[in-house]
Amino acid sequence: MSGSTFYLEQYLDSLEDLPNDLKSNFNRMHDLDKRNRDIMISIDSSSDEYLRKVRDLSPAKRKVEMEKIQKMFKKAKEISDDKVKIAIQTYELVDKHIRRLDSDLAKFESEMKEKGRLSQTESEEEPEDDKRDKKKNVKDKKKKGRDDDKKKKKNVKNQKADFSSGQSSGNIQVATEVLDMPVDPNEPTYCTCQQVSYGEMIGCDNQDCPIEWFHFGCMKLTTKPKGKWYCPKCTPLFRKKK
Repeated sequence: MSGSTFYLEQYLDSLEDLPNDLKSNFNRMHDLDKRNRDIMISIDSSSDEYLRKVRDLSPAKRKVEMEKIQKMFKKAKEISDDKVKIAIQTYELVDKHIRRLDSDLAKFESEMKEKGRLSQTESEEEPEDDKRDKKKNVKDKKKKGRDDDKKKKKNVKNQKADFSSGQSSGNIQVATEVLDMPVDPNEPTYCTCQQVSYGEMIGCDNQDCPIEWFHFGCMKLTTKPKGKWYCPKCTPLFRKKK
């Protein structure tokens, strides 16, 4: 059972007797109103009659008539007080359920926020693990790519020794064939051209370089430069340091 369903069922159960309680209180207030109206009619009638014959009544009789009217006023006040008490009870009865609803909503919202934080934490932790695994895979693939590159370089040197006359055409053919080959989506890419490793490549001497390795052809190189070499993205940074 979910939290929302639990709170909803508990709250609906607590409301089961509320309609009958409200109906009973309203009926009692209606009866009191009716009794009070009857008393007020009697007071008006007695007051009019008293005013008509007051001059003919003796002091003792006047006192008796006044006490009778005052007694009816007192009774009307008592009935009004009873009605007010029932109205207050009715208000508190409804207010109690409103406070409970507010409390349940606050608890439910708090639980949902807590679950949301836990879910967010879990979702944040999982990508971190994925990132670490992905970085590890990329490093392994880069290492593999470098090893493959070394083998390619060795093969090119052997081809140069055996076929000195066809050196230039052979290099162009190898690069063209590599570019025409379908790219494995899992194979790491290098250089500004965002292609896989092929042919002669050179590494940027900036340890924080985001690309690291570049194709000779893309960098317009024919031989490896002497000393440190920086890619086009890193060169401006090291010029500023100088």
